[in-house]
Amino acid sequence: MSLVEQAIARLRNQQAGAQKQLLGGSVPKSIPLPALNESEDSTKVANRLLIDANALRASGYLPEASKDRQFADQYRRIKRPLIEKALSGDNAGGEPRIIMVASAVPGDGKTFTSINLAFSMALERDISILLIDSDVSKHHITDIFGLRQRKGLLDALTDESLDPEALVVPTSSRGFSILPAGTRVEGTAELMSSNRMRQIVATLCARNPRRILLLDSPPLLITNEGRALTKIAGQVVLVVRAGVTPRHAVQAAIGMFDEKQAGGLILNEVKVGFTEGYYGYGAYGAYGDGP
Repeated sequence: MSLVEQAIARLRNQQAGAQKQLLGGSVPKSIPLPALNESEDSTKVANRLLIDANALRASGYLPEASKDRQFADQYRRIKRPLIEKALSGDNAGGEPRIIMVASAVPGDGKTFTSINLAFSMALERDISILLIDSDVSKHHITDIFGLRQRKGLLDALTDESLDPEALVVPTSSRGFSILPAGTRVEGTAELMSSNRMRQIVATLCARNPRRILLLDSPPLLITNEGRALTKIAGQVVLVVRAGVTPRHAVQAAIGMFDEKQAGGLILNEVKVGFTEGYYGYGAYGAYGDGP
């Protein structure tokens, strides 16, 4: 069996009949950003983080806009079952509104996926998306959006007097906000597995019943932080790089979360055409030092 076949078979067994999303096919290029809510007060809009689509494209996180429709369609296929489960109220595997985007190893395109999935989900009219930089040793999301100087998740974890909602950064894109990683500290694995971490995500969920938390996670097989996050996520989406990620690594990563948490497997850089109803995109992000 190939890596892809092994991963699909394992994930299918774990999901026990739940809908899955495996991606394979041509490389997508861009994704539409959520529009501003024009009815909002102009002062509030002015205080929000401006999303610079051109800068994101230049960095490889939102490439050229020549294939918006194809790219957007692929992410619609990914997000639909995730949103449906998130709003289903089924918390058998944990809070389904907490979605963790993970990978087995570095370099699989996890952060690229987190960003584009967040933008696609924020296009929905009835939900809002909070993208949380949970990869606290790398701060990818924080750096990409220029939030290095802002307090964030780690500050809320170390200072219980801080209201995590006050650290959320609203953006110029309707329905899309960011919680930065925050100030670097030691002992992040213990912080991520603490009761305080559970309190923070519970608070962020409780503030808005239509909010979905999207956690950009560290790679599962090389960090304790990633493993800790699987304990609080209601859905786990695993990003795999075709032909690169070792089969045993995919299997080991899938084994780290419960079958009820399985949210799908996204396969990057597949060189084949559309087959068997599955769809795909190419990875741009890299773990450690940029796209």
